[in-house]
Amino acid sequence: MVDRRNFIKASVAGAVLPAAQLTQNTLASTSAEQVFPVLNIGTLAEVESQNVIEFSYPDSASPAILIRLEEAATGGIGPNNSIVAYSRLCTHKGCPVGYRPGRQLLICPCHWSTFDPARAGTMVIGQASQSLPQVMLRLDEDVIQAYGVTGLIYGRQTNII
Repeated sequence: MVDRRNFIKASVAGAVLPAAQLTQNTLASTSAEQVFPVLNIGTLAEVESQNVIEFSYPDSASPAILIRLEEAATGGIGPNNSIVAYSRLCTHKGCPVGYRPGRQLLICPCHWSTFDPARAGTMVIGQASQSLPQVMLRLDEDVIQAYGVTGLIYGRQTNII
């Protein structure tokens, strides 16, 4: 007959081993790098004349916004590193944020979460608990291209669906 102490030891040992295996398998699958599409958004000349370009990335269900700021920005490209792009889906409830040029901020109209595009989409104030996902940009001569996303787009378990 198994006493209470040995029963508990056996139960704990049996539960710990599968949990450890699950953690190793999960880490292996989540450590695989996502493959993002490359998207031509516009040219430097278009951004200079418009300041803001709305587009979808990495797919049609992911609204995004490209902004030319008046100052250098974290992760920025182009003249003075002042061109950045972000997901438009607020990290609080997924409402579409809009850019306010006078304040140089991205603001959610639903609950007023406010994000700073010059500081990697960091939340300034509001209900959101995370920064806006930043769309990674690069220049191919004078064409601005999106090639990835840092952070997780609202409502997703992975950015690529």
